[in-house]
Amino acid sequence: MVEYVKGIALPKKHLPLSDKMLELVAHRFRIMGDATRLRILQSLESGGKSVNQITQLLTANQPNISKHLQALHHAGLLSRQREGNSIIYSVADPTIFKLCNLVCHSASETLLANYSELLEQKQKRG
Repeated sequence: MVEYVKGIALPKKHLPLSDKMLELVAHRFRIMGDATRLRILQSLESGGKSVNQITQLLTANQPNISKHLQALHHAGLLSRQREGNSIIYSVADPTIFKLCNLVCHSASETLLANYSELLEQKQKRG
């Protein structure tokens, strides 16, 4: 059985995860827990890019971007391919964007609820 949440198919019944799987999931979340890495993934959503292209898009320094690309590649989120003198990075696991969309939607709802609550409190004070 499948349940759809925000247009994403999720298994309806969740089985307990093994310790190994829990470690893998925790590692994936740690990798995703960096704003620069999220910016890199966002920049690659439209297609593969070289380190220089990503560096220019993010206005960051090349050694820092390379370090993050390496971490994303080792985590299995990015693939890389040599084209001439350049290495082109692309997203290896596009399901990561579904996860990002779920988190962004949830964060937006929380932000909107908090804003509405603050606005309501301000109106009560006059």
